Amino acid sequence: MVSKIESLERGGFGRFGWVMRLAVLGAALVAFGRVAIAAEPTLKYPTTKKVDQVDEYQGVKVADPYRWLEEENSDETKAWVEAENKVTFGYLGTIPEREQIKNRLTALWNFERYGTPSYPVPIKRGGRYFYFKNNGLQNQSVLYWVSSLRDEPKVLLDTNMLSADGTIAVKGLDVTEDGKLMAYGMSASGSDWEEWRVRDVETGKDLPDLIKWVKFSGASWTRDGKGFFYGRYDEPKEKEELKGLNYFHKLYFHKLGATQSEDQLVYERKDEKEWEFSGQVSDDGRFLIISVHKGTEPKNLVFYKDLQKPDAQIVELLREFEAEYDFIDNEGTTFYFRTDLNAPRGRVVAFDIENAGRVNWKEIIPEVTSTLRQVSTVGGKLIGLYLKDAYSTVATFEMGGKLIDTIKLPGLGTVGGFSGRRSDPETFYVYGSFTEPSTIFRYDASGGASTVFKKPKVDFTGDKYETKQVFYKSKDGTKIPMFITSKKGLVLNGQNPTYLYGYGGFDIPITPSFSVANAVWMEMGGVFAVANIRGGGEYGKEWHDAGRKLKKQNVFDDFIAAAEYLIENKYTSTPKLAIGGGSNGGLLVGACLTQRPDLYGAALPAVGVLDMLRFHKFTIGWAWASDYGSADNPEEFKALYAYSPLHNVKAEKSYPATLITTADHDDRVYPAHSFKFAAALQAAQSGQNPVLIRIETKAGHGAGKPTSKQIEEAADRWAFLVKNLHMSVESSLKPAPAQSTQPDSSER
Repeated sequence: MVSKIESLERGGFGRFGWVMRLAVLGAALVAFGRVAIAAEPTLKYPTTKKVDQVDEYQGVKVADPYRWLEEENSDETKAWVEAENKVTFGYLGTIPEREQIKNRLTALWNFERYGTPSYPVPIKRGGRYFYFKNNGLQNQSVLYWVSSLRDEPKVLLDTNMLSADGTIAVKGLDVTEDGKLMAYGMSASGSDWEEWRVRDVETGKDLPDLIKWVKFSGASWTRDGKGFFYGRYDEPKEKEELKGLNYFHKLYFHKLGATQSEDQLVYERKDEKEWEFSGQVSDDGRFLIISVHKGTEPKNLVFYKDLQKPDAQIVELLREFEAEYDFIDNEGTTFYFRTDLNAPRGRVVAFDIENAGRVNWKEIIPEVTSTLRQVSTVGGKLIGLYLKDAYSTVATFEMGGKLIDTIKLPGLGTVGGFSGRRSDPETFYVYGSFTEPSTIFRYDASGGASTVFKKPKVDFTGDKYETKQVFYKSKDGTKIPMFITSKKGLVLNGQNPTYLYGYGGFDIPITPSFSVANAVWMEMGGVFAVANIRGGGEYGKEWHDAGRKLKKQNVFDDFIAAAEYLIENKYTSTPKLAIGGGSNGGLLVGACLTQRPDLYGAALPAVGVLDMLRFHKFTIGWAWASDYGSADNPEEFKALYAYSPLHNVKAEKSYPATLITTADHDDRVYPAHSFKFAAALQAAQSGQNPVLIRIETKAGHGAGKPTSKQIEEAADRWAFLVKNLHMSVESSLKPAPAQSTQPDSSER
């Protein structure tokens, strides 16, 4: 089950998940200056006005001259966006290799694949299997169902039919126990806001039910299929949908066939505006488990309600924000939890909720050196997914905790899945690595055997590449792991173009996974490196805590040390090194860019949190204070101000070539972060390296982005690096023969 933190930060939704408008008068462009797109020395950016905005934080006066760019709906901001995009796309359009890169990306992307990031494996309900499949270049994967794995699949939901540009995406779903009905949530243009509907599986038709203003919530059906629980916010004010703060989350029950106005309010806290609720019905249908989070803090509360008793009150079972508690399963009134209480790398405990005192808790699976990230119950056994130095291992246990076996995996990679009921005889899991696309396996819970269910065929020869894991020392001596993937036989001469990626936040680990974009980068001769820096979840609670709030600088030091390692060990050199990351990783790149501009040849901050003094003023930004702290706190303000990318841009400084990316519908990290940072960096740049911002339209933070937009963005990203890292790639960009993108027989 996806954690609340990952739902808020990565966009994963649902129980089975692991997530400007530009109409402008042409005359307005004149006000910002004419655009030149010739060689870098004559590159001319739009003139960005400055205003006399000064704020006082903890006695310190801080200028914010680009505050006006926070008004994304103003004609002035729209004109600025249009002008910036004209410069950026004009520049990218002059790169000869860009079209070749796009063609190769398109050819390689065109392969049949199963699952999505939120739903990587089949779901089984009522004897039916539900899974996603993409024929290759479909903008959105299609949801199918079958009664037997040998049957011809039937289309249940194809959102490609709902928009010409593929910008409507499935964000969450849950199927009734009998497999007859599906509740599903969709979002438009990448927004976090969702609308939920109910579909009859057999007919493929929607029922009249419609739920609006859902955000950061899945759905969970009652066992009898008469309704489901979901979370939502109040309807935002007009024109505040993508900007307004999200407070006072509420948990509702929707009765099948009722209107939303008739939905029952299950739980709210008018005295706790930051609390957020997720409701999960236990597999036996008896209990509603309510997990309560405050922002992105992994620690949570757990309440429950006995659904067998119509008048039952909600019981506050775990009432202190002291640890993370992930409900696994129950046997009657005995509840099983994965927790980091007194176990920073995770353990499993069980106790009777009617006698829940700590002295009565039983440790089922003790803490070990690997990090326990997920536990599920299938086939009468517990299945534990661990991280060992940021790659996956899997172990099975009896319900009492005795180790049964470990599941053999193909190599250094990442595993997901293993969802199901304790009574299910089978489950599915997915395995992938930096050089191998995700393969789905069927796991026989009784015999312990794994067999391939779906294995993609990609025109990428993974055997020509290898992944090495190295360990290097950060500034304070902490040992940090890093994956380095490249062609076999790489010559360490300091001349290899290298893309260093990182994240470092919110207890989220960055583990091996296959990416078409990264595969093309490596085909072009590039090295792909991932630094598993502090702040993430690679080594449990202590690793996360060592990279947040007043210790956030450790994250940047770790990443800078990774770059220095790659240079010192001759993988690359400064002119050949690019750094990248998105969201919290965009903050990472922004901070490292401003702290050590001399270290990199290029920087790619994507949808980044870049104004650390005002991030909490927009949408769900307030929730990130658990990781970042807040400018409202004197000590935390000092730390934030010291590294905030926007506030550490220095005038007349030479910065590396920078391509900032964001999207007009990003209501997770408000795009003004990127707008203001781009304006500041362009004004400060003293050298000839380009500073560009690419603003995608009808797209959001990243989840559900259409394939076509992903290809375009990746082509622009690599073209920018080809030009600015001075790469020669023509011989490596021969596109594979195109595969058919016509629907197969199962979709006709």
